[in-house]
Amino acid sequence: MKIVIVGAGINGCATYLHLRKHLPQPPSLADSHTYTIYEAYDTARTTTFRERAVSAVGEEGSTRSATLAVGGGLGLAPNGFGVLRRLDASIAQDVVSGGHPYSSFNFRSSYGWSLMRMGQSAKVHGEQVNSVAMSRHSIWQCLRDRIPDDVFVTKKIERVIPRGGPSGKHLITFKDGSEPVEADLVIGADGVKSTVKRALFDAETPEDDPYPPQYEGFVGVGGFLTVTDNIRRHIPNDAMTLTFGGAGMFGYCYSSSAPTDKNRDSPLHISEPGDTIIWWSTYGIPDCPEPKDMDGIEIMKALHKRHGKWSDPVIRHIVNTAKVETMWPTWTTPELPIWDRDGIVLLGDAAHALPPTSGQGSGQALEDSECFPLFLSHYLRKAYEQGEDSKSPTALNERDAINLAAKKHRELRAPRVNALLKDAQRRQQAKHKKNVVEEFFMYFILLVVGFFASSNPSKDVFEYNMAEEVHKVLAEDDNSKAKA
Repeated sequence: MKIVIVGAGINGCATYLHLRKHLPQPPSLADSHTYTIYEAYDTARTTTFRERAVSAVGEEGSTRSATLAVGGGLGLAPNGFGVLRRLDASIAQDVVSGGHPYSSFNFRSSYGWSLMRMGQSAKVHGEQVNSVAMSRHSIWQCLRDRIPDDVFVTKKIERVIPRGGPSGKHLITFKDGSEPVEADLVIGADGVKSTVKRALFDAETPEDDPYPPQYEGFVGVGGFLTVTDNIRRHIPNDAMTLTFGGAGMFGYCYSSSAPTDKNRDSPLHISEPGDTIIWWSTYGIPDCPEPKDMDGIEIMKALHKRHGKWSDPVIRHIVNTAKVETMWPTWTTPELPIWDRDGIVLLGDAAHALPPTSGQGSGQALEDSECFPLFLSHYLRKAYEQGEDSKSPTALNERDAINLAAKKHRELRAPRVNALLKDAQRRQQAKHKKNVVEEFFMYFILLVVGFFASSNPSKDVFEYNMAEEVHKVLAEDDNSKAKA
């Protein structure tokens, strides 16, 4: 079976590694699975996030997406860490080593008042695991380093044509006019402006897409900063600080751990911090800006105007000294009626992009990367055990196995990600510009929520075990067939 993955980001790389780990080999070695990952931008092991971000600027169709956020940061929640640990314990350790664990969110007002504290740790395989803050590039690098170089092809996909190849397979064409290729399975891990998604709805161009990405009315800017001793004492070691005010939201936390800390590769501990923090400012803006037109000086002036008088000395230090390294309009993917079509499957942001307020963008992409391969490995194994000559009316071939796995994947995943999307959209209203009355009402609500809420209202989200949920579905199916 020829498998093509479009998109070499976190989701695409993790999906490849799960497929290689879990898929059974067909009975004939001549039919062994082959893999190709197509990516529009450089995927060399030595590529820095700045090089990838710069390569995206000015590209047609890319500047209004989250492409530039390749250099931004993220918080990996315990459920995402669980996926990595089940994939490969060494990957999970390397990911944690490249970031800094934190056990809670610390919500504050622009006046310096503490509003509420929310736990960000949860049980994973019986151990209390913390969330981890890191650069997006860091986790990508850990995954990329496990993939052979010859799997990647740097090419831009023009179109995916369902069953359009000479042999009846999916046909993939390229913008450079090079020879098209065929594939049995095409996985779209190519983000909110997914080219693969268009194939599900027979849309030849982005303008024909009946489900285009939706701009949520928010923009984030941010970067990384080396901390000095005079500011370090104001930064909590164990928390991500989120400060709300009338002009938007500002967040920061450590993004690295001290190289000398013996527990720096363990999310079970809060390691000694390193010298780097990640920071970001999110604010409402009606019309989506063009990141390629980003004027760093003007953005820093606007940043200072929004936050320069806030009481937190860390925020004041950042807006006076830092440089904007990334800018990302917040886009989401509308709820799609289908995620797959006869061997073309969407995963991650291509199927369900979430706003940053979900705290689950990377976590849900990683859950997808585990879920679909587990279903596919189960049904392929059944197909290979039955053999092509089976006369059973329930016999499966590879094509049947792919379609059944994609169906089960969506049935399991869609309710979870749609619920997370709706919750995140409700919470991101706190980032809209507010007058004084609205601002203080927001503080009141956060105080009330903090008083009555449990220490970790996200516990059920964080303790979700993707592999266990897949096995539950498969066990229920087996029991239903046995009763029938």
